[in-house]
Amino acid sequence: MRVLVARQDNIGDVLLAGPAVRAVAEGADEVVLLCGPRGRAAADMLPGVDGVIEWRAPWIEPGHVPVEQTAIDRLTRRLEGFDRALILTSFHQSPLPLALLLRLAGTPWIGGIGDDYPGSLLDLRHRPDTDLPEPLRMLALAEDAGFPSLADTRLRVRGPLPGTGHLTGGPGYVVLHPGTSVPARAWPPGHCAEAVRLLAAAGHRVVVTGHADEKDLTAFVAGEDGLDLGGRTSLPELASVLEGARALVAGNTGPAHLAAAVGTPVVSLFAPTVPAARWAPFGVPMALLGDQRAPCRDTSARECPVDGHPCLSSVPADEVAATVEIVAKAPPATQEVPAR
Repeated sequence: MRVLVARQDNIGDVLLAGPAVRAVAEGADEVVLLCGPRGRAAADMLPGVDGVIEWRAPWIEPGHVPVEQTAIDRLTRRLEGFDRALILTSFHQSPLPLALLLRLAGTPWIGGIGDDYPGSLLDLRHRPDTDLPEPLRMLALAEDAGFPSLADTRLRVRGPLPGTGHLTGGPGYVVLHPGTSVPARAWPPGHCAEAVRLLAAAGHRVVVTGHADEKDLTAFVAGEDGLDLGGRTSLPELASVLEGARALVAGNTGPAHLAAAVGTPVVSLFAPTVPAARWAPFGVPMALLGDQRAPCRDTSARECPVDGHPCLSSVPADEVAATVEIVAKAPPATQEVPAR
């Protein structure tokens, strides 16, 4: 049985789909993951994936993506030959555009998560509990489709990971990742820089990570006390850096989920624009900081709608530094650690 699993957005979203992918792999001969360009690096790291199709979906990608007949035709041809398909979506996405293309490609059975009436486009319309963490929400679709339940639902990445001791100086450091793909989710850079200084003063080696286009940010945050790795790691190398860390400090962003996938505790500076119950780091010791009752709650805002960004700017650096000490000592079975 050949099965297509689709998750077409960011790196973090693809990592969160990992348990569902592994469940499908338990009951299929071949699993192919359909992803977008923003999630491709994570797709290549998921256990259970035998192949990847990358396609920039106009109904998923931000900005204007042209709808071109030739591109649709090419994708439809690549979607031929699957026995089943599962379409994993976020709460604001619909499975129906992709389901239509899969029907045109001849897919005989399609399941997806959604509230909209699917007509003949879906054989299974799954409607999960809205309070489920996102990995379990997607896993529930796979289980509803008849794939095996997982004994271990934690996030995972493929090993072995590349060695990064030459970059970090060996394990036992704290990582601070200041960047986010959405500005409304970022802890202010000045707070990040102060946290680096406080952690270094407490005796920690501090590694600052970031994408290549965030090198100015990581240099500022690292200052003279942190090790700046901005733009110096691929995604597998970043996973290796996180695996060697005692804890990660980050906002609601892909590296927080990557840390969870390698078993590293997370101090999560979480803006409440989306529910933490669904999107906070899953399956590892985690402390949630930030005002979860702020006016931006559940707005899905990309830019902070409140002057001063109070939900995260109100979290002082000394509280974060103290919380790192708590989270780093938490037993592995603990998921949420009370913050100070």
